[in-house]
This record gives sequence, structure tokens and C-alpha cells, in this order.
Amino acid sequence: MDIKDKVVIVTGASSGIGRACALDLVKHGALVTLASRSEQALCDIADEVDPSGRRTLVVPTDVTDVDQCRRMVEETVAYFGRVDVLVNNAGISMRASFSELDLDVMHKLMDVNFWGTVYSTKAALPYLLKSKGTIVGVTSVAGYLGLPWRTGYSASKYAMRGFLDTIRTEYLHSGLKVFVIAPGFTASNIRYKALTADGSEQGESPRNEGKMMSAEKVACEIRKGICRGTREKVLTLIEGKLAVFLNKWCPSLVDRLANSKMRKEFEQKQ
Repeated sequence: MDIKDKVVIVTGASSGIGRACALDLVKHGALVTLASRSEQALCDIADEVDPSGRRTLVVPTDVTDVDQCRRMVEETVAYFGRVDVLVNNAGISMRASFSELDLDVMHKLMDVNFWGTVYSTKAALPYLLKSKGTIVGVTSVAGYLGLPWRTGYSASKYAMRGFLDTIRTEYLHSGLKVFVIAPGFTASNIRYKALTADGSEQGESPRNEGKMMSAEKVACEIRKGICRGTREKVLTLIEGKLAVFLNKWCPSLVDRLANSKMRKEFEQKQ
């Protein structure tokens, strides 16, 4: 697929990977609907990348609301005439031990990360089938490995990946493509807004953000994957590809390594 003049919806477009993805797609000629709860941030992005206002559409959207997801798609079709790509990027993370976790926090993770993907995909599916388009799911290495102190995050990303894998199989002969991409640890706003045990925001990251993959790099990989018709891609070598590979053959070793690494980060935050 040539991304030029393709109509792309990006959820969670106001910051982090979503923002970088929207900027990258418009730069390469796509027509982009920017969706998130932060209307002003979306308008600022649209003004920055598309002063003419002809190649972007701002649709304030809470992906946990099925009616707002439907409206997001309907407004896109009314403005651009079709939908070619849906990038399910909206997401939140968490940092807490399960024993201390308020279960409302886990519900919120599932509502945004999993149900947000389901609602958006359900609304866009008829148009994507018509255009033989692409559904993108921005999952995580946590969707392949059970990361300790990330119970809600890992569960929601596993569920998201399972849902999209099933959509791919169900519509195998329709021309619809499903691309699941799993960034490793990425320098983005999601880390600062990660929820703690009581649902409050973490506010800062104990990790060295400078050593992480940039949101812009992830956005570039998303665009390349869409254009190439990629099925699945795990980013980063050590904490991504190698970890997923070893988990298939040496799961007990990966469990110990993950526990050691995540425990240090969790305890550092206390």
C-alpha cells in the first residue's frame, strides 16, 4: 500500500506514539483523523502539520464510549469519504502489585486498551472491508510476556492481541489486513500517566527515558508495516524480540529475568 492519500484514523493521537504517528502519516501524504480526549492538543497538532486544514480532521473521542467511537468513524467518512486504516493506539499503563491494586484500575485498563480497540474496530470494520484496508493494533511486549507489577496492562494487551489475531483469521479471505506491532519500552507520555494502585497517576518514570526507543521511531515502523502489509512486528532487540523468542523456549528463565528487572523498577519507585 502507498500511504499517500489513504484515510487513516489514529486513536490516542494527542501525545506519545499517537502524536508521532499522526505527524509521520501526514508528512507522507495520508489524510488523518486525529482522535483522543484532548481536543486542544489535537487542534495544536493539526495546526502544526496541516495549516490548510484539508488533510486532517480533529474528532475528540473517548474510546471507552462506544457511541463516541461510532461518531469518530462516521465523521471521518463524512469528511474524507472512506476509511483505509485504523490505528488502535489509545492506551494507558499501570505500576502496582496486584495485592494492593484497586480493581477499578484494572477495569479502566481493560476499558481503554481492550474495549477501546473493540469499539473502534467494530465501528470501522464495514468501511475497512470495503476498502480492503488495515487494522493496526499498538500492543506491547507486555502482550507477549506477563510483566510483574503490570497485571492490568499485560492482561489488556494480551486481550487486544488475541482479539486482533482472531479478526485477522475470521476475515482471512476478505482482503482486510491486521497488523499488530509491539514496541518495547518507549519514551512517551504513557509512562508518566501510568496509574498506581489507587488510580492516581505515577507522575514520573524511574527509567532512563533517553535510552528508550523514541515515539518517532515507533511511528515510522507503524507506517512501514502498513505499507508492506506486515502481519506482526516486535520492536527492540533485547527487551523485545529476544525476550519473546526466549519465552517460547525458556519460559522459566524469562519469568526470573522479568521478575528481577521489574522488581528493581517497582522498588525504586517506592
